[in-house]
Amino acid sequence: MAQPFSARYPFALDDFQEKAMRALDEGRSVLVAAPTGSGKTVVAEYAVRLALGRGGRVFYTTPLKALSNQKFGDFVAQHGAARVGLLTGDNSINSEASIVVMTTEVLRNMLYERSTALEGLAYVVLDEVHYLQDPFRGAVWEEVLIHLPPSVDVVCLSATISNAEEFGEWVGTLRGPTEVVIEERRPVPLKHHYLVGHDLFPMHAEDGGPLRPNPQLVSLERRHVQTVSPRGHFDRRRSRGGRSRGPRPYVARREEVAEILEEADMLPAIYFIFSRVGCDRSVQYLMDSGVRLTTQDEEERIREYSEMRAAWMDEGDLATLGYYGFAEALARGIACHHAGMLPLFKETVEELFEAGLIKIVFATETLSLGINMPARTVVIEDLWKFQGERHELLTPGEYTQLTGRAGRRGIDELGHAVVLLQPNVDFERVASLASTRTYELRSSFRPSYNMSVNLARNYSPEQARMLLDASFAQFLADKGVAVLEKQIARDRQQLDSLRDRLGCERGDFREYWALRERARDIRDRARRMQEDVRTDAAKRALATLQPGDVLFLPTTRHRGPVAVVSVRDGKPTAVSRDRREKPFRLLARDFTEAPEAVTRIQLPRSGRAHSPKYRRDVAVALAALDVQPPPRSRRALEAGEALESERLEREARRHPCHTCPDRPDHERVAVQTSRLATAIEKAERRAHTRTETLARQFERVLAVLEDLGYVKGFSVLPKGEILAHIYGEGDILVTESLEAGLLDGLSRGELSAFVSSLVYESRERSPKTPEMPTAKCAERFEELRGLWSAVRRTEDAHRVELCRDPDPGFAKPAFDWAEGKTLEKVLGEADSAAGDFVRNCKQLVDLLRQIEGACPGLTSVRSAREAIDRGVVAYTGI
Repeated sequence: MAQPFSARYPFALDDFQEKAMRALDEGRSVLVAAPTGSGKTVVAEYAVRLALGRGGRVFYTTPLKALSNQKFGDFVAQHGAARVGLLTGDNSINSEASIVVMTTEVLRNMLYERSTALEGLAYVVLDEVHYLQDPFRGAVWEEVLIHLPPSVDVVCLSATISNAEEFGEWVGTLRGPTEVVIEERRPVPLKHHYLVGHDLFPMHAEDGGPLRPNPQLVSLERRHVQTVSPRGHFDRRRSRGGRSRGPRPYVARREEVAEILEEADMLPAIYFIFSRVGCDRSVQYLMDSGVRLTTQDEEERIREYSEMRAAWMDEGDLATLGYYGFAEALARGIACHHAGMLPLFKETVEELFEAGLIKIVFATETLSLGINMPARTVVIEDLWKFQGERHELLTPGEYTQLTGRAGRRGIDELGHAVVLLQPNVDFERVASLASTRTYELRSSFRPSYNMSVNLARNYSPEQARMLLDASFAQFLADKGVAVLEKQIARDRQQLDSLRDRLGCERGDFREYWALRERARDIRDRARRMQEDVRTDAAKRALATLQPGDVLFLPTTRHRGPVAVVSVRDGKPTAVSRDRREKPFRLLARDFTEAPEAVTRIQLPRSGRAHSPKYRRDVAVALAALDVQPPPRSRRALEAGEALESERLEREARRHPCHTCPDRPDHERVAVQTSRLATAIEKAERRAHTRTETLARQFERVLAVLEDLGYVKGFSVLPKGEILAHIYGEGDILVTESLEAGLLDGLSRGELSAFVSSLVYESRERSPKTPEMPTAKCAERFEELRGLWSAVRRTEDAHRVELCRDPDPGFAKPAFDWAEGKTLEKVLGEADSAAGDFVRNCKQLVDLLRQIEGACPGLTSVRSAREAIDRGVVAYTGI
């Protein structure tokens, strides 16, 4: 007799798991939204069992290659290597197996290619489906759900989201009957703490009622000014009488936090720091402080395991990668985890932590994205996080995602979230992060070039538009239209009521008011036309500016003389007299008149505008100038407009209603009526704009593709067939390069360097512009820049912005590695973290493989791919 499914687990199944499993038994798709660590994967494993029992196949998709590798290992352990396969962009193992783990992009590509691997597919598991709101990759999840054959049931696993029912409703419109299963209860309760100095305080009042900030901490904050010295030392404030008010709260150092957690029996812990350098330094701080968190037995087990994992690597490479220092920290129970680490090192940390041997891991937020590393405690040092352009406070959803790792099911009775003292955030705001559970799932779906050409390749125009209308993005837009239409209906009723009140004994007040409104509209229209003329003139004038030009900026933020320091595509960038202020783009809206250069200055001969020294030199030159604001002109109404406006005003004054004693009351009602009618008109425009929004975007993208020779009408041309096989943000630029023959005649190193510029994206906000490794590479890259400019001009003509700049920042490391240089030399010259180097190489390998598939005749591409895919790059961790 077969063992019951639930007998495989050391804990009783929860109600939400059993509910989801019953839905699968009844032939429905399911969406499971539950906290991290609650056991969502059990539902996916049940779908695997159903597929195998029925002789079908199941695909398990994840957003990350590391997650795919981890799930592959889990399924091999459960079902045996013969029944499990793995497909990622750079790895293929047993792809014909009954259970295949893959990244979501791989499945999307299969669907567009109409792969035979889809035959016999019974279930698809979409793990971490909330990724669909990722601005760069999120569309892939929607594409999969839209294009999957109707016979395939889906299992969507998501973090807790506040609009799960709404998302489930959309999945149901695509996939048929869908059970939405929501579990808000954590399997291990979570307690929130605030660490002030060496003291751990409960973050919330423990009175059995709704969560509210701990009054003791609120009082403590009011007694002390939260400005902690950089060294974090005790400090003392003195009252006006000079008496000490006691030690001021301070932020504990990282090594102190580790010791506090050890004493409180709150290890193992994940300590989140939003900086790779910060993670690395934290390990060193603990090592320098002599912190040791392991027993002798644990230390021996860690050393044995880490040596076994690294046994295949060359001794020289291990030294280059800092393995020996890494292993020594592991032996003390200390580690870090971030994207700059070699995958082998990260996997070793994950496995040792899961085994309970590593006691504290300093990690960036990437660790919160699905990797199976639950801890007893999660520590958040700083609630401010850099979000691409500026630092912003964590959202409640991000806080929940980070703290979701706290509490190991079956091990801990209680999980702990510890936030260190936040000198620059009110405590009540800190406490509110832990008590708010709002995390709304939104769509980031938009037609890309690859998506558009594949729609044209596989569907009729009507079918393609229907598929776009089926997206979650359009579903949300349509729901928004429904809300607008209800509001419009209510407003129309109120408008009819107001119009009924516009009666006047002396005449038709609506007729009188219409004369007044027409006169006002003429004046407003003339003012808007004047503004449009000014804006157009400003744009044309800005396009004529040159570096070194000085002009007066009338806006309050940058008011005063500014110097143009660079011009790109007719768009000038300037700096002001404030040397602390970063360079900024000059825009037409910054000017009340068409800008004119009032003088010129000599710019520094070297340096970049982002350099403080460069800005200082420009600021000094500007300060020496005497620049006054230009006189401001006023355009009067054209004669015809003025005459018509005055005529209507005279006619209104002669109207009988003009002398009505109740005219002020009538006018108040008329103003309300006009405002409401305008609001209704705007709402109707918004509703119209939202309807078929994606279809219009799709048409604009198709127009770009037609102008560039990829499609004609809805027919795909040979160039478009190549584009259909290239996935990623650089899709159209890759195809343009192939069409222009820019890859022809390059050595494997040169080809690797050139192609890297099509996939690499610098992490720096103001990256340097590196030189290409050879003259031929530099020449081809200049041609590539020309192609990019041509594509951007075509995009501008159709209001599309999809093609990003080529970036040569990884060209030299790619060239050196492909030419056979050692890891030590490549990393030493590149000044790059090992993990970044490996990840960039793997992305390059993935794109080279796509180019091979699209253009099989380019044999040099295979040679380049094989030259890159060696050593630490070829290591898969499986």
